Amino acid sequence: MGTIETRREFIHSKPSSSPTSSSASTSRTETVNGTHEFKIKGYSLAKGMGIGKYITSDTFAVGGYAWAIYFYPDGKSAEDNAAYVSLFLALASEGTDVRALFELTLLDQSGKGNHKVHSHFNRMLDGGPYTLKYRGSMWGYKRFYKRTLLETSDYLKDDCLIIHCCVGVVKSHTEGPKIYSITVPPSDIGQHFGKILESGKGADVSFEVDGEVFAAHKLVLAARSPVFRAQLFGPMKDQYSQSIKVEDMLAPVFKVILYFIYWDALPDMQELFGLDSKWASSLMAQHLLAAADRYALERLRLLCEAKLCEDVAINTVATTLALAEQHHCFQLKDVCLKFIASPENLRAVMQTDGFEYLKESCPLVLSELLQYVARIGKHSVKARAYHNEPYLDGSDVNGRRVKPRLY
Repeated sequence: MGTIETRREFIHSKPSSSPTSSSASTSRTETVNGTHEFKIKGYSLAKGMGIGKYITSDTFAVGGYAWAIYFYPDGKSAEDNAAYVSLFLALASEGTDVRALFELTLLDQSGKGNHKVHSHFNRMLDGGPYTLKYRGSMWGYKRFYKRTLLETSDYLKDDCLIIHCCVGVVKSHTEGPKIYSITVPPSDIGQHFGKILESGKGADVSFEVDGEVFAAHKLVLAARSPVFRAQLFGPMKDQYSQSIKVEDMLAPVFKVILYFIYWDALPDMQELFGLDSKWASSLMAQHLLAAADRYALERLRLLCEAKLCEDVAINTVATTLALAEQHHCFQLKDVCLKFIASPENLRAVMQTDGFEYLKESCPLVLSELLQYVARIGKHSVKARAYHNEPYLDGSDVNGRRVKPRLY
């Protein structure tokens, strides 16, 4: 993060008989930086699509704004020599006079590190940050690289280009004097409750799960889970609420549920169960998600969703999708559908046992999957037809208006 700092002091002169007072404030201007990698596969198919036609990256967020990369295989405009490829960054969200620094890098895929870098960061003192006036405004290079040189270079490998960009959004704020500064430690309530669980003191309920017995405290469980609250204190509370048998759950999963209820955190799975593989970790996350939904532990459910999103893979995605459908995890479901529907994954996923389970347990979700596949196929047909509808409202780097629109 870059920082530009100025300091102003104000001293008010008073007669010598009066005490002198002073104050100070600091204006701090810095950049909030973010990066994005854009892979362009099938460059030879995009080549020849026409001057002014482009391929765009997905949008990404930096500094509170959305951004997108635009790559023009045949150049942005004929008057600027169509023998070059053009590369631009565009402001993809609403904003006026957004000041930012930029860097665009074409990666050398030979491993030699001879990347082609165009950086605004290095020229910051010459002209300051670039100002993007409104949504769709662009910064970049019409003559980014000569096409004939590009196609014989190490930047193109297996018909693929890799573009790395960095955006630094300029933010300013003024800091006044601090009257006091006391360091406040983070909350440790989870540690106190966790030690109660470990000691077992005062336990007034036990759970038998898959042959193992776990002691716990009714009030803690009821405070954390509305399901336990109804089970232990509600009008329909279990008749034998001192000892409860839990069906359809593995003992290690219930152990983690109790750990989370008391500690408000997840344990080290490798240390606790020896789960040192990504597959085993994902399997535990699947079981935990179902258990979290069962006991209405919303935060734990979201933690499991996030973990499964990170670890989505060919051999587990179908069972994860079934789980997401059964437990109404819409964000996780969307991630799984997109992953399976992509052409490079679809065939492999369909050959897994998990896909057979998905067809049997959630047949309706297959129609949604087909819609995703059709949507991706439609987009690829548009790409092959060299479809040319601009994506954002705005202007080019010379301030000329373009007429884009949202799909």
